[in-house]
Amino acid sequence: MNKKRSLELYIHIPFCAQKCFYCDFLSFPAARNVMAEYMDQLRCEIASSGGWYENYQVQTVFIGGGTPSILEPEQILMLMQTVRKAFSLAQDAEVTIEANPGTFFNKKLPVYQAAGINRLSIGLQSTNNGELKRLGRIHSFEDFLKSFQSARMEGFGNINIDLISAIPGQTIESWRNTLKKVIMLKPEHISAYSLMIEEGTAFGDHYLNESGRYEKDRAQRPDKLTGWPGLPNEDEERQMYELTKKLLADAGFIHYEISNFAKPGYECRHNAGYWRGTEYLGFGLGASSCVKGQRFCNETNLANYQKLDFSLDGLERLHGHIHIQSRREQMEEFMFLGLRMMEGVTDLEFVRKFGVRMDSVYGDVIRKLTEKMLLERKGSRIILTQRGIDVSNYVFGQFLLDTDCSV
Repeated sequence: MNKKRSLELYIHIPFCAQKCFYCDFLSFPAARNVMAEYMDQLRCEIASSGGWYENYQVQTVFIGGGTPSILEPEQILMLMQTVRKAFSLAQDAEVTIEANPGTFFNKKLPVYQAAGINRLSIGLQSTNNGELKRLGRIHSFEDFLKSFQSARMEGFGNINIDLISAIPGQTIESWRNTLKKVIMLKPEHISAYSLMIEEGTAFGDHYLNESGRYEKDRAQRPDKLTGWPGLPNEDEERQMYELTKKLLADAGFIHYEISNFAKPGYECRHNAGYWRGTEYLGFGLGASSCVKGQRFCNETNLANYQKLDFSLDGLERLHGHIHIQSRREQMEEFMFLGLRMMEGVTDLEFVRKFGVRMDSVYGDVIRKLTEKMLLERKGSRIILTQRGIDVSNYVFGQFLLDTDCSV
């Protein structure tokens, strides 16, 4: 009997109570009836897709958003029942739901467990209520503590806490306080991201210029209308990152990806699978997929999504243009996704996937980046240096091959 291939599922819930000032995700507030109609359509999409993936076994499910915990708990239960009926789930599958403080308490948590959810990812971002307000968050640190404690009391033993550094007006000391308070709670996983200013967001409208570019002078001045102070400078942002690594290492967390830290055995399997090239299938509005050597993205307009008939040609219309990945593109992704992991990439795995040595394709690039002390070799592995992490986007860009490159 042939062994089934591994597959990850991402399920997008686009609804939230309020759009945060930094958020560029496909999310928005909606009425309860709109949410209910969407969930019905989402289950139809999942049910109609399962037959195409009978030779796969699902290792992880990630219910993200938006704010999935804003839904009624029975909607999550029905969603997972549909998933289990349509797909073969591994017995030890990691099933995560994203949740915001104040949107879930005791009545929802038992239903999540009944649905097979075994991992919570809670969006705290900061323990400083002033910083939370400047981000456009609608919860307080006290709301988070009540939610976290409720999850612990209900028996959840795998909890991630999301944090954001380089918030407007944030100091190194206030970031230190956030880290210390979170460490005291002893979560299994911490995701600590540096704030990204994106076009199309409230922050983008203020901190980016008319060309969509980040300007230091513009970004660091306070705003009289919004009350937003300036952003921390580059040196302060780098110090925050170094502080994050030190404090979390001292507390027993393993730094396994650029922005992710976990207690031993609690690395996020879903995200690690993405960085290591596991195939994934996305469901819901705007969800992306990379499976069977194909890339596609779902319809992003809610009204259009709701009109699809999955009993006919709905899936074909949902996915739109399907991009067939070239061997060159697969090599590129192997390098710049794999290098996000602190373990880096290995020549052995490159040969296994592509049948050629890594140096035969990327030898000059690796040599140049090593000379610049952005990469280093550790045995058969190639990893980012600390300096390389600071300019990781530049490093990743060096692995984009020319379109006429013969591989």
